[in-house]
Formats: sequence, structure tokens, C-alpha cells
Amino acid sequence: MEELRALDNNQYDVFHKTCLSPSFVFLLAVDGCIHRAAGPLLKLECSSLGGCETGQAKITCGYLLPAKYVIHTVGPVAQGQPGPSQKEELMNCYKNSMYLASEGKLRTVAFPCISTGVFGYPAEEAAEVALGSIRSYLEEKKDKFDRIIICVFLEKDEEIYLRKLPEYFPFDWAQVSCKL
Repeated sequence: MEELRALDNNQYDVFHKTCLSPSFVFLLAVDGCIHRAAGPLLKLECSSLGGCETGQAKITCGYLLPAKYVIHTVGPVAQGQPGPSQKEELMNCYKNSMYLASEGKLRTVAFPCISTGVFGYPAEEAAEVALGSIRSYLEEKKDKFDRIIICVFLEKDEEIYLRKLPEYFPFDWAQVSCKL
């Protein structure tokens, strides 16, 4: 629930949700927290979507969340060191989610750390994929978003993102802008 508390006082166009199974099964962790906070209509809408394959993304209403929409994706399982196919699937989670958000003209997106929980994707590698995927998407479509937020649950994830963020999004103090 910590991730959701961070969003409580803010309005977002979309909150991104990692699904724990291709058929949107209601489970614990981030998936369950979002379902509980959004209310029963989110689960009902998810059941009508026909599942979601790893790396793909689907969008629903946000219902009782502070976000207007929820983008759902299924991240890869990586118990141990992820292979090339798992890295590509994780990149696709971000790419396809941002595509859906931009197609819907949604200007603000909040992402959790996809696949790093029970799916076992190592946090360092997942952060590299997340930031690289977001950077790559924004290089081609920098006018599509006003704000992209990474929501972290664990302190170690916060430390990782704070350390890696300047590598992917260096700040130019002389121009007071972010270099893309």
C-alpha cells in the first residue's frame, strides 16, 4: 500500500499496474493493492479483457484510484539472472504501456518497479531496462508526456533509481533543462 499512499494526494492521468498473471488473477502485492484501492469494478473490467500476454499492455478505467486510468502489463519471470528474451519482454512492458498512454493522450504516467517483486527480476537490471526504455521512447516522442514517475516500494529501489536516473536523464544546470 505504500505505493498507493504516495499517489493519494495527486491526480494522475494513468497509474501503471503490473499484473501477476496473464489472466489478470487478483493476487497480493502491487496488483492486489491496486485492485483493492480501485474497487470491484476494476476486477470486473479486467475479467472482460481476455488476459494479457507478457510484455503487452491493456488499459482500463481507474475507478476509485486517484488516476483516471490503469495500464496493465505482465512482466517476465526472472528467478536469477534474466536472459535476453526476459529483458526484451520487460522493455516491451514499458514501451507498450507508454504507447497506450500516448495514444490516449495521457500526459502523466506512474510506473511501479515491474517484475522485481515475486517475479524475481533483479532490481538493478530492472532499473536499467526501465530507464533505458523510457529514455528511448522519449527520444522519439518527447512531446507525448509531461511527467513520468517511477514509484518505488523498497528503500533499495529508491537508492538504485536515484543513482541511475542521472545516467539516463542528465540534468544541465546551465540550461536548467533535462537533456534528451
